[in-house]
Amino acid sequence: MPSALHELVARQAALNPTAEALRCGDVSSDYASLWRRIRQTARWLQSLGANPGDRLALWLPKSTDGLALTFAASAAGLVFVPINPVLKPAQVGHILRDAGARFLATQATWLTGLKAEIEQSPELQQLITVDQPVAGASMLPGGELATDDIDGLRDTALRGGDDLAALFYTSGSTGQPKGVMISHANLLDGARIVADYLGNGPEDRLLAVLPLSFDYGFSQITTAFHAGASVVLLDHVLPRQIPAAVAQHRITGLAGVPSLWNRLAPLDWPDAARKSLRYLTNSGGQLPRTTLDRLRRRFPNAELFLMYGLTEAFRSTYLPPALLEAYPDAMGLPIPGVEIHVVDEDGHECAAGEVGELVHVGPLVAKGYWRAPEASAAVFRRWHDGRPAVWSGDRVERDHRGLLYFRGRRDAMIKTSGYRVSPDEIEAVARQCEGVQEAVALGLPDPMLGQQIAVAYQGDVAPEVLSGHLRAHLPTYMQPARLMPLADLPLTPNGKPDRTRLRARLELDT
Repeated sequence: MPSALHELVARQAALNPTAEALRCGDVSSDYASLWRRIRQTARWLQSLGANPGDRLALWLPKSTDGLALTFAASAAGLVFVPINPVLKPAQVGHILRDAGARFLATQATWLTGLKAEIEQSPELQQLITVDQPVAGASMLPGGELATDDIDGLRDTALRGGDDLAALFYTSGSTGQPKGVMISHANLLDGARIVADYLGNGPEDRLLAVLPLSFDYGFSQITTAFHAGASVVLLDHVLPRQIPAAVAQHRITGLAGVPSLWNRLAPLDWPDAARKSLRYLTNSGGQLPRTTLDRLRRRFPNAELFLMYGLTEAFRSTYLPPALLEAYPDAMGLPIPGVEIHVVDEDGHECAAGEVGELVHVGPLVAKGYWRAPEASAAVFRRWHDGRPAVWSGDRVERDHRGLLYFRGRRDAMIKTSGYRVSPDEIEAVARQCEGVQEAVALGLPDPMLGQQIAVAYQGDVAPEVLSGHLRAHLPTYMQPARLMPLADLPLTPNGKPDRTRLRARLELDT
């Protein structure tokens, strides 16, 4: 069985070389040709001086080249760092510096706006473009490269198992996003477990709609490759374009987050799309009951899997479709091979009906936060028997049947459109707007997004001015739905903004 990420493709190239692995636009790649491209790209990366453990940042739209670079990083012993294409230069720069990226692969057209951030990234030594030549950058060769000999890879590059494979950046409750250290075993175990309970096989065709910088999005690739299935890359499309894509490509599995499903459920779907879909999956937040009911009516022959996970442990629970009718509000049961505990403040197991923190024990637990030992120690700990565990920060309840229910967060994190957003990030950018003295970001209930972002602020600046400032410096998913100027922000006894009172006021005004 594979022990490193790239071996998923190598295995299928040996078993089913002519089976379609990947489709991007009008271009299809079978497993044999994709594996050859990965080997060639790995050799090319080494020719640039890449050494085992170097970080390769990928700021790219979905493409065959991008996936070849990702899996070539594994074959060359590098650590890949996917960056969401919607991020602004300041957020990209933070990731480059925090990850200590030595290589950055991107589009030539995106480099112009990134110049200042690149200059402030001292560990970044090599730029790679995939679309056109740029002075000072190496362009990824197209077509056949000089060699396809995997044996030419330096032996020291071949890593796997518990070795570091990737850094997935996720927002924390405070400060800038942190890099979650994902091992090869994390990626492979996740692909195997999810493919098993979804029943994936070579006949499946998955549609990759979600960002590949999102572990749930990237798992569409690893799950497909584990099963020998085909994955279709769909980039920068409107929700209304997805039903036609499902029909065109005869998609059997579609993954989404609540904000996407809320937009897809009311659409008219072609009969071909409704017939081809075998299953739907949701993660990143709870589906509203109205959306859930619409999906079940729209796709009576498709199984709907409700799933819960966090980047620090990928996937923790799922609700078997057979239980959906009776328990539509449940998170479900632990995924196979994983233990989920509900503990109180002292670390003791909660009784059925008591609310406590979800702790994930066993497989899929990441290696910690990159270059953040204190933050790692607070979240990544050992269970009583010494096994790795993650304290999620999510408050849940287990009923007498063993089903889990989400009850909220321990911290101030905002969950919107499937993203975890730190209020600190939004507040820091808002305070940089001239005239803003203080700002507080909160998440308020929203039937479409899970939570909408609201910002209360103090200062002599019009809401439209602050809104323009935020649009210029934050990605779309971090934009507030509401801006509320206040003459005075309520404070706690220690002088900090009183989030509880602010939340009550904002909800009352709503």
